Amino acid sequence: MPYPQPPWTLKGQAILGLHLIDCDRVRPLIPPELNIVSVLPGKTIGGVYLSDYRSGSVLQYSELIVIAGFTHHAGIFGGWISHIYVDNADSVAGGRDIWGLPKELAEFSWDGDRSVTVCQGNQRLCRLNYNPQGFGWRQSLAASAFSTMNTNLLTFKSELDSHLSLIGSQLEVFAESPFSSLGLGQPFLTVRCDDMTLRVAGPQIV
Repeated sequence: MPYPQPPWTLKGQAILGLHLIDCDRVRPLIPPELNIVSVLPGKTIGGVYLSDYRSGSVLQYSELIVIAGFTHHAGIFGGWISHIYVDNADSVAGGRDIWGLPKELAEFSWDGDRSVTVCQGNQRLCRLNYNPQGFGWRQSLAASAFSTMNTNLLTFKSELDSHLSLIGSQLEVFAESPFSSLGLGQPFLTVRCDDMTLRVAGPQIV
């Protein structure tokens, strides 16, 4: 399948909810060479990221990323992506072939500017209800993540420039969802990204 080479530049909007997750729950999902960072006794930070990439992006698609925990290895800190879903087959192929990410196809239903539901056929994954507006400011940020390909541990960087705002949200993870075992609960912080440009660099072997 045709897909662009990295870096990928993606433009649109996104919602990121941060969660406290039990380290014991996510340890089986994270490679043993990655150390889980505890922010509270027995707790790490994870997240659910939902985005809609549109005009100006290298590919146009919606995306759901589940970050199972905050980790570090060899002096590098980054999130571990345990589950990732998109509605574009070229994005699936590129994510798997370039970054070693476990991308799968799913369907996204955006209900105006207040909620989004993600399904795979008859299997419901999650629904996020969120407030459309909040206190905001312009910000540039950078973050790293880990993935694996064959026997290699990879890391890659993402750079974000966006109008950010703090909003309220409510996440429902359905019982049949592959990531329901994480016990995500409700986010302790939700950030909305508008007028967003996200640049995802190619991976490097750690």
